[in-house]
Amino acid sequence: MSDRIMGGIGLALAAFYIWAATIIPESFMADVVGPATFPIIIGVIIAICSVWFIFRPDPEPVWPSLNRLAEIGFAIAVCLLYAILLPKLGFLICTALAAGYMSWRLGGTPVGAVLTGVGLSIGIWVVFKLVLGLSLAVGPLGI
Repeated sequence: MSDRIMGGIGLALAAFYIWAATIIPESFMADVVGPATFPIIIGVIIAICSVWFIFRPDPEPVWPSLNRLAEIGFAIAVCLLYAILLPKLGFLICTALAAGYMSWRLGGTPVGAVLTGVGLSIGIWVVFKLVLGLSLAVGPLGI
């Protein structure tokens, strides 16, 4: 039943996505394909997958316990806090905190989670900022 519900929601989402793609205005530098082609292709793929869920559902899933649902809720909250605090704390601090928490909740030791968070934050910062030259949120560290 849950697959069919998801399929119905996905089908509605695909229809909305395709409709929204058709109202994208053409720019003065339009190419042959046009700006709506790629979003329409994505919408069609979503629709095909949704129809698959409706007509070929999996057996009923075993839903996680209340404790596991709370873990998922906390992970979502961490992702939202990451997005909210990123401009204030900067990329390095925010990423270290979020990656550390997620690493800990995925079974790491507290010390290992801190090292993972800091290492991942610095590693991603080096690749994005120094290698690729992308702009990242600065925060109080100034880097």
